Amino acid sequence: MSINSLRHKSLSLSANKLITRYFTTNLPNDVKIIQDLVRKFTNEELRPEVVAKNDRESRFPTEQIEKLGDMGFMGVSAAAEFGGSNMNILSLSVIVEELSRGCASVGAIVSIHNCLYANLLSRIGTQEQKEKWLREYTTGKKIGAFALSEMEAGSDVSAISTTARKDGDYYVLNGSKAWVTSGTEAGASIVFATIDKGQKHKGIAAFLVSMNQEGVQRGRNERKIGIKATSTISMTLTDVRVHSDDVLCLPGKGFKVAMEQLDVARVGIASQALGIAQASLDTAVHYASQRIAFDSPILKMSSVKRRLAEMALEIESSRLLVRQAAQKKDQNLKSTKHTSMAKWKASTTATFCAHNCIQIMGGMGVIEDLPAERYYRDARITEIYGGVTDVQMMIVAEQLAKEYGL
Repeated sequence: MSINSLRHKSLSLSANKLITRYFTTNLPNDVKIIQDLVRKFTNEELRPEVVAKNDRESRFPTEQIEKLGDMGFMGVSAAAEFGGSNMNILSLSVIVEELSRGCASVGAIVSIHNCLYANLLSRIGTQEQKEKWLREYTTGKKIGAFALSEMEAGSDVSAISTTARKDGDYYVLNGSKAWVTSGTEAGASIVFATIDKGQKHKGIAAFLVSMNQEGVQRGRNERKIGIKATSTISMTLTDVRVHSDDVLCLPGKGFKVAMEQLDVARVGIASQALGIAQASLDTAVHYASQRIAFDSPILKMSSVKRRLAEMALEIESSRLLVRQAAQKKDQNLKSTKHTSMAKWKASTTATFCAHNCIQIMGGMGVIEDLPAERYYRDARITEIYGGVTDVQMMIVAEQLAKEYGL
């Protein structure tokens, strides 16, 4: 069989059109209904040709995000009175997983907007702040961003250098932020700054900032290895005046709030990774059942069977950890160890499964006509943002030490 005929045959590959099999414990009925709804959306709206084009052109999926807003998925955990859907974190996790099965970029946008912007604002914002900064952001027409990291302060949040100086009824912000997801499209951002660098984490506060106000400068969209349909920018703040009414979190409490919110974000990233891993397995199984070698489908080869079995094992193990972490968040239980475990395991599983998908597909796995190479690029991002894998290991170890009283 020529490579052209093989390519033609393989172009039918689409994780969206495959029957995805799940073997973990059943979801609650209300969550299962949401899962079915999002799966239908993914199959119909995140078609392979659309996703590939957005990835290739680094194009933000505006149409799909607006449709998700109409469905209530851009305010998943926000209160209904502000246009939200008032769902729990488990529901959000399932939504992100299903979307990421079709497009990891869409999964990332929905995850970060919900986990780091809408959820935080809904959780601790005043009624006035929610009316001003949340209501319009649950529709899909406006996106919220989260500006915490800096070039010299990624995993070490206490080292942030963006400052906030009190000036009457205002705070004046100066500094720069890095790795702001959806920063190009965002209408507003939650910005973390310190009132006193000497106080380290005790001096951090959070502010609601319009991305279009005077003094805010957006940087260029970074060229990334994966999730290319998302924008990732740096932003500079020069004498940005924020009224005290728009202080989301007072100085001294910002660090704790940021850490709590990153717990939620790690569930989102882990869910995104699960979707990528599942798509990799679906694609690998379909390809292995169609590809003929030595007069039989390669699915019959013991080496291919082993790879598929290992992929399925890693996915199911990861999914159980992610579900557990989400449920602990919903039950307001201590969850830091579990969210870090989920993010660590699911992200490495995504890379593992994407790698094995490529290996099973051989030469067809590395061409841009097919999605396997995109899965791998997207998977690698999940091991980086929200805290690199090494940091998750460190967090788990520290939590264990606390549990043992050390």
